[in-house]
Amino acid sequence: MVENFIETFAKIIANQPDEIRVERKDIDEGFSEIVLFARREDAGKLIGKEGKMISAIKTLISGCKAKENRSFRVMVKIIEEEND
Repeated sequence: MVENFIETFAKIIANQPDEIRVERKDIDEGFSEIVLFARREDAGKLIGKEGKMISAIKTLISGCKAKENRSFRVMVKIIEEEND
């Protein structure tokens, strides 16, 4: 549920929405890590000025913490472009 929201939200913001990918790793019973993969220019938009955009995303998903009884860590990783 959370990863679907993050993926949909990221694709709306991104210049290259087809390149957006989200992976969820359940670390233990009460903790999951969500990794958002994006191109460099889109990663900048998703993190936002002074981290405000990623902070807003984290705030929104904190509401899911109660529903799923789980904490989440959200990370943005840059997809490196292939050199042809």
